[in-house]
Amino acid sequence: MYASRLDITEKYGLDALYPAAGVDGTIDDAKVTKALDAATAKIDSYLGTRHRLPLPSVPDILKTSCIDIAVYEMSNTADTLTETIEKRYKDAIIWLKDVSAGRASLGLPTPPGKVSARPVITTGSAKMFSRKAMRDL
Repeated sequence: MYASRLDITEKYGLDALYPAAGVDGTIDDAKVTKALDAATAKIDSYLGTRHRLPLPSVPDILKTSCIDIAVYEMSNTADTLTETIEKRYKDAIIWLKDVSAGRASLGLPTPPGKVSARPVITTGSAKMFSRKAMRDL
């Protein structure tokens, strides 16, 4: 996993775990772990296109993305899903898509066999059948 329950509470406080609370108000650790596992799997699906998994280290931005996705995964009801949680989730997914496409970086070296994104440049000869060339025919 790229983040833990402690990481969630350090980043956003205990209120971030409210969606995982049971009827009696205690935090369901299994629900938190399940959300973190789901977030990690989603992240791996994007990172696997560019990086060899598991990663040698977890950058802070990746940990934050994992937290944001996990909190979103826990907030599956209308009373716990806020606009802020949804925005953080969408931002994390956009960033992961950028990492997958090579427009953003984890700050880790690209492993051998993987190429970083570069623009495609094509060249060719001049047009044979342009309007100008065909004018006198």
